[in-house]
Amino acid sequence: MPRLHDAFVLDPDLIYLNHAAVAPWPKASADAAAAFAAQNAHTGAEHYPAWLAVEARLRERLARLINATSPDDIALVKNTSEALSMVASGLDWRPGDEIVGIAGDFPSNRFVWQALTDREVHFVPVDILTAADPEAALIAAIGPRTRLLAVSSVHFATGLRLDLERLGAHCRANGVLFCIDAIQSLGVIPFDVAACQADFVAADGHKWLLGPEGLALFYCRPALRDQLRLHQFGWHMVENPGDYGASDWQPATTARRFECGSPNMLGIHALEASLALIIQTGVEHIFSHITNLICHLIEEAGKTGLQTVPGSGLGERGSGIITLALNGADATTVWQKLMDQRIVTAPRGGGIRFSPHLHNTPAQIDQALAALAAELK
Repeated sequence: MPRLHDAFVLDPDLIYLNHAAVAPWPKASADAAAAFAAQNAHTGAEHYPAWLAVEARLRERLARLINATSPDDIALVKNTSEALSMVASGLDWRPGDEIVGIAGDFPSNRFVWQALTDREVHFVPVDILTAADPEAALIAAIGPRTRLLAVSSVHFATGLRLDLERLGAHCRANGVLFCIDAIQSLGVIPFDVAACQADFVAADGHKWLLGPEGLALFYCRPALRDQLRLHQFGWHMVENPGDYGASDWQPATTARRFECGSPNMLGIHALEASLALIIQTGVEHIFSHITNLICHLIEEAGKTGLQTVPGSGLGERGSGIITLALNGADATTVWQKLMDQRIVTAPRGGGIRFSPHLHNTPAQIDQALAALAAELK
């Protein structure tokens, strides 16, 4: 992997490789992590009370980001996969239960449900990328045995954005649990857990939230917390985590019940710093900027004959992601050639995925498109 000292990053998947490459906006996370690491190396637990205050602020910011009622609704877990696994392993599945999901969704939001076959639970995949009305296609697949609808807010490869409020309303009216993998939208598209009536929400912090890998948000609707069977246990998930000599214990009544052991303090400091800047800037402003960049990208790409892949989100379906088709060229090869020029994108959906953020500019989009067009000649 080349060093990215003078790179510009057009895909948040890889932004953690070198935050300094896109200073100053995403650099806040790296600076906070470095400051924490220095404290940890030299004076250690002397600063632990202050570290706990940062953790509390992060929960507050995440609750605000998704419009949760309280910071107590927020669990800090390792990643999206762990959060979704808590739902999959925690619910009291019955033989014949069905889970409706998205065909070709990211593996985290398929494998975890498909693994329930040993409990005679069936995963029902729905093709939303070719559907004229993706929400109608998902709703049509919901039947009397459907226990849960599992969707991604935005499709990872195409950028197709779903109407979560429409799906949530149908689920709540029909007694179906609603689980959202929000990693591809949280921090760039306004999200309201109450408006979409989500029961579970999971999202890593290393994408649009510009934090490091290893820390994620898990939201469980408070009424469902004690209905998820716990499979991980430790000192941190109990009601009184500071009482180390206790012989009796109970899981915390808050979402901390899903956090079995010591928190990822380095990740917490990094994500808190980044999230503070995102909230200060405003997700609505961020989305407006990114939408303008995506529109510019599509217009300029069209001038060179480049088109989006089938199902790529446009218009009201648009998100922060757009994927360009490569007219038969190998996506991985093209991606590597762009990386060699320190242009960070991602090979997804058979094309090249662009995911510009607030720190990107139209001039960078033009440079990346010119480089892409040159590789396809």
